[in-house]
Amino acid sequence: MMKKYTTMKLDKLTFIDLFSGIGGFRLAFEAYGARCVFSSELDERCKEVYEMNFGEQPYGDITEIDEVSIPEHQVLCAGFPCQSFSISGKQNGFSDTRGTLFFDIARIVKAKRPKIVFLENVKNFERHDGGRTLATVYKVLSNLDYTVFHSVLNASHFGVPQKRERIFILAFHKDLHIANFEFPISHGPKTRLKDFCLPDSETDKYVIEKRDITLEKNVVIHPNSFGDYLQKPIRVGTVNKGGQGDRIYHENGHAITLSAYGGGTGAKTGLYLINGRIRKLAPRECARISGFPDTFRILDSDSASYKQFGNTVVIPVIKSIIDRMIESEVIPFE
Repeated sequence: MMKKYTTMKLDKLTFIDLFSGIGGFRLAFEAYGARCVFSSELDERCKEVYEMNFGEQPYGDITEIDEVSIPEHQVLCAGFPCQSFSISGKQNGFSDTRGTLFFDIARIVKAKRPKIVFLENVKNFERHDGGRTLATVYKVLSNLDYTVFHSVLNASHFGVPQKRERIFILAFHKDLHIANFEFPISHGPKTRLKDFCLPDSETDKYVIEKRDITLEKNVVIHPNSFGDYLQKPIRVGTVNKGGQGDRIYHENGHAITLSAYGGGTGAKTGLYLINGRIRKLAPRECARISGFPDTFRILDSDSASYKQFGNTVVIPVIKSIIDRMIESEVIPFE
């Protein structure tokens, strides 16, 4: 069983936070005492939340930032958008990524040579363009003297009730001599959505009342059981024809993946049967099932908050990967 290193201090570790969103990577690393020396984010509402919580506003468009001006750092973090690599596989090195935001990561890596590059993206990045996109990332980082590893991890296995599968890519500078790295498979207690929910008195505005709601009658739920089968969404009904966003899940299971986009009655959060009421999740509940503490300040705008939590990294997953790097003696550095 993997040890927990949540009390270990990495106060000499420096990192940068690219495509920072609302700061999920930063919260994870700062929990160990690491210090953020630079951040970048284009979205103005995300920058507003970032400043509310960290006391500084990220720099803007990464494509306009001179890589030489970025402070020296040991870890580069980036939950970068997935863009098509339009000429992937046709040339070598940077030529494979020009026109994509990964190119901006690569030019910073080339200029600053951090010890670790820590990337996150959607699950389908692994198979995008028949696997050629991921192969390009491997090739570019390898050409910059990094050894690269990746894994798809599900947040449901890391102590939060949200089915959220994402690819994580770690690139270690060859000076670290990392020949093998195993990502954590799971880490954290089993959970259920119900235990992350707000009181009913704070969620009245999210209740859905429609005539075309259908609840299934033969779904067996064991409310006091935490068997493995509960560590996933449990569908118990539908609205209308039950398309995406119109499916209802039980409070003793997990939430579906929070989404920045998407429609339906339960757009962006899904619909849930909680304390006998069918409703969407409140933004604070979205924060909780993404691992954000209640002290984290969020916007008054539900729509903006839904988008932000639909795009964020899940903090306990990031921390578990950090724990594994500590356990594997990759960090702290000598």
